[in-house]
Amino acid sequence: MSLYKYSFWEVFKHSFSAEVWDKVMPAIGETMYMVAVSSVFVLIFGILLGLILVMTSKEGLLPCKIVHGVLGAVINCFRSLPQVIIIIVMLPVARALVGKSYGSNACIISLIASCVPLFARLVESSLLEIDKGKIEAAKAMGSGNMRILFTVMVPETLPSLIRAFTNAVVIVISMTALAGSFGAGGIGYVAVTYGYTRYRHDLLFATIIVLIVIVQAVQFVGDTVSKMILKRRHLI
Repeated sequence: MSLYKYSFWEVFKHSFSAEVWDKVMPAIGETMYMVAVSSVFVLIFGILLGLILVMTSKEGLLPCKIVHGVLGAVINCFRSLPQVIIIIVMLPVARALVGKSYGSNACIISLIASCVPLFARLVESSLLEIDKGKIEAAKAMGSGNMRILFTVMVPETLPSLIRAFTNAVVIVISMTALAGSFGAGGIGYVAVTYGYTRYRHDLLFATIIVLIVIVQAVQFVGDTVSKMILKRRHLI
């Protein structure tokens, strides 16, 4: 149903019909697949790069100006590119890795390239917030660098890291919708192909509802886990 022929209320009501959700439900599965796989890689590589940035910084546990400078420059280069451009740039890379430049698996490559640098910087910011006195105390007790990193720095900033990862997952979700216009499938593909191109505004409303629900669920889980940790530490 189109807003050009029907009222807003009629189109909105029809967005909950079985006909509409027969097209939307398969797209939800594709979107969730892309989000789940991408989020795992974003978590792994984002934390790894964030830890390296903190460790090799001027006041880090293993200062190394060259590594910190080069890695920071590469991350900033990716962060400076809009998501649309990253999707376009990563199409040849996706074709080389998965054999094609369209579909869910190809989209995952672009999602990782776009969101890992962002999450890495969020991890770095979280770890730099820790009280330096705690690190110095751990050094005074004879703790090694790796022990300080994984028993002091990461645990102390865990609530902040969870909130940062939540934000990264929300960005992944929004980018999957954008990637739909490049043949990635999922909610974005339905919204562009049917909702926009064919003026099926009832389908467009349905995709909007789905995206809002998914983002709200992710945000709720992230906030809940973070608050649970803070409550256990009697910080709230």
